Amino acid sequence: MRTVAFYTGIALFALTLSVSCSDSVRRSAAMLRAAANAAPADTRTESGQTVGGDGLLFAATPDTVPSIILEREGYVTSYNKRTRLPNWVAWHLTAGHTKGSHNRRGMDFAEDEDVPAPRADDWDYYNSGYDRGHMCPAGDNKWSREAMRQSFLFTNICPQDPGLNRGDWNEMENACRSWAREKGDIYIVCGPILHKGRHKTIGKHKVVVPDAFFKVVLCMNGNPKAIGFIYKNRDGNRAKGDYVNTVDEVERITGIDFFASIPDDVERAVESSADLDDWE
Repeated sequence: MRTVAFYTGIALFALTLSVSCSDSVRRSAAMLRAAANAAPADTRTESGQTVGGDGLLFAATPDTVPSIILEREGYVTSYNKRTRLPNWVAWHLTAGHTKGSHNRRGMDFAEDEDVPAPRADDWDYYNSGYDRGHMCPAGDNKWSREAMRQSFLFTNICPQDPGLNRGDWNEMENACRSWAREKGDIYIVCGPILHKGRHKTIGKHKVVVPDAFFKVVLCMNGNPKAIGFIYKNRDGNRAKGDYVNTVDEVERITGIDFFASIPDDVERAVESSADLDDWE
C-alpha cells in the first residue's frame, strides 16, 4: 500500500456530461484512451495491479485542501485529514467487476491505519443518526475479496443520511452497475460537498458531516459521454433526473477540476450540458 501526500492537485481522467462529439472530439478522445492505457508504473497498488485496471488518474483538488492519496485494490481516494473524510474517490467499473462472487458478509467497517490520527472509527458513527455511507460501494468490488474489504475502510466512508444512503444514493449505485454492464466499463468519481462555514461533526474524532454529495460518471466507449449528479445529504426520494448537473456546476460547487488533462475541445464539449436520456 503506497500513500503520497499531495497539497496540489493532479489531473484526473473522470468526467461528467453527455455530448454528441465532432470528429475532432473523437480524435482527442482516442488519444485520451491511449494515454490512459499507458499509465506509469507508479500508479500500482501493493499487489502490483494497476489501479482501475487501465491507469485511472487523479482529480485536481484545490491547493488549500489537504490531500493524502491512497491507492487501493479497487479505487483511489484523496483523504482529507482535517475533515476525516475523502475529498473524492475514483474507480474504474467494468461489467466483470459487477459479477464477482465476493460479498459483504463478514466484512466490518474499519479504521484506516494508513492515515494519521486522529481518524474516523466505528464509534464515531455509533448513535450518530448517520449511516456509514460508502463512496466506492461494496457492490462495485465483488471481483476481489481484498477490494471488498478495503471498501469498508473509513477513508472510503462519509456520514450519510439513512434515507439517502438506502434510497436515492443506492439507486444511483445500482444504475452505475447497470451502465457498466451495458457499456462494458465506466469511470466514476464521487465524494462529499462541504459548503463554506461551520459544519456539524460526529464522534470524538469530530468527523465532518457533508452538506451534499457529488458523483460524476464517464464512458469512453464509442462517443465519449459523461454525466454528473449532486445529492443533498437528506432523504430526497426523488427521480434520478432531479439530481443531474453539468460538470461546470459540479466543479463550481466542489472546487475540484475533473478535466485538468483533457484536451480543450473535449473539455468544452462535455462541460456544458447533461442528458440522462443518453444513459438510459
